[in-house]
Amino acid sequence: MAAPVARGDELELDVESLAFGGNGVARLNGFVVFVRRGLPGDRVRARVTKVQRRHAEALAVEVLEPSPQRVEAPCDHYPACGGCRFQDLDYAAQIASKEGQVRDALVRIGGIPEPALESLLPAESIFRYRNKLEYSFTPTPSGPALGFHKAGRWDEVLDIADCWLTSELGNRIREAVRSWARDSGLAAYDQAQGTGFLRHLVYREGRNTGQVLLQLVTAPGELQADGFVAAVRRFPEVRSIHHAVNDRPAEVTNLPTTLLWGDEAIEEELRGLRFRVRPNAFLQTNTEMAERLYGLAIEAAGLTGEQTVWDLYCGIGTIALSMAKDALTVWGVDVSEESIACAIENADLNGITNSAFFAGDVGQAIEELRDRSGIPDVVVVDPPRAGLTNKAVRRLGRIGAGRIVYVSCNPTTLAGNLKQLRGDWGYELKSARPVDMFPHTPHVETVALLERKAEQASG
Repeated sequence: MAAPVARGDELELDVESLAFGGNGVARLNGFVVFVRRGLPGDRVRARVTKVQRRHAEALAVEVLEPSPQRVEAPCDHYPACGGCRFQDLDYAAQIASKEGQVRDALVRIGGIPEPALESLLPAESIFRYRNKLEYSFTPTPSGPALGFHKAGRWDEVLDIADCWLTSELGNRIREAVRSWARDSGLAAYDQAQGTGFLRHLVYREGRNTGQVLLQLVTAPGELQADGFVAAVRRFPEVRSIHHAVNDRPAEVTNLPTTLLWGDEAIEEELRGLRFRVRPNAFLQTNTEMAERLYGLAIEAAGLTGEQTVWDLYCGIGTIALSMAKDALTVWGVDVSEESIACAIENADLNGITNSAFFAGDVGQAIEELRDRSGIPDVVVVDPPRAGLTNKAVRRLGRIGAGRIVYVSCNPTTLAGNLKQLRGDWGYELKSARPVDMFPHTPHVETVALLERKAEQASG
């Protein structure tokens, strides 16, 4: 059956809800249309941009009747900036939508008719919550600008005056770097042309320690570092200044760095522990809510001091080391050698002696880890957005730990992995708690507890 719409059609649609990823969901005689910039409760005029057999995509070009859930966005750069999608949606509606998306994924993809889903834990701060931001330089007639990509554009950068996601300190330091860039005479990189020198600024802040790490990313060439260092050293919070070179067209910042000034790493404090953070090490970007997230993971693990715990995708060891005092031993694996170096440092920094960390691919490392530690009692997994690979699920299933604590940043891949673990390996979903780490964005975290059925565990 042919789709009832064609590309370029303009439709009047009532937006019912938000889909995972942030687009509004509307229906035209039962045919689903995903509407970018449409909010639940809106009646919009939307232009169809893409048509597939079972659904279409459209862009809202006019709000005919605004949703009662719409609010005034405080940021002057909204909605041109791609950093926030939902500053104009009431926060209560945001969290209701995210909780609904997790439930829908567990039911529709996970095949769990009535999932044991707890209410979403809302963010404690809905603005100024990020501890890491990556800015892009762009050329303008008045010199380099420094900001974020425009919504939906890879080749256009919006000069930012006040970002509502970073701290006041973060805004001041970004402004100082922009001023230095304009005074230096160095050209900003032009993504479309592939020319210029200044590419990115990475800002990392220990929100509980006040320490700041900066990483300047440039194209190949000579950096007169003294001017850059002097421009940012006047902020006493800046403790670590790095430089990285990107000689490829792709926009990446996860690169080898050279220390220009200060300490190799900064420190952050989480749940009473100190953590060293290097330029490319992974740390949850909302410190305040990371502490709440880890608390839920610890609660789900149910440790009594006698368990062997694995932390797969352990990053710099935040979850593993937070669990160490309540476990017999903790073992962490991560593909990032830099993160593992930080995890080992962090264990020493906190005087934790019952932990071990290894660099390696999680799917390949599981069997070797079993040979070293024995079969774990509890496995914590905190995978990237793509979720656990099929190989990792199979090997984890064969290991047969009694309890898995799954910390997810993507409800669709969480649900898919749960379906595999339930159907193939005898696990049951005991609880799932969504957590809002990133207000005004489509992202939602979930802490899920799985336990192996008794007959599977005994077999």
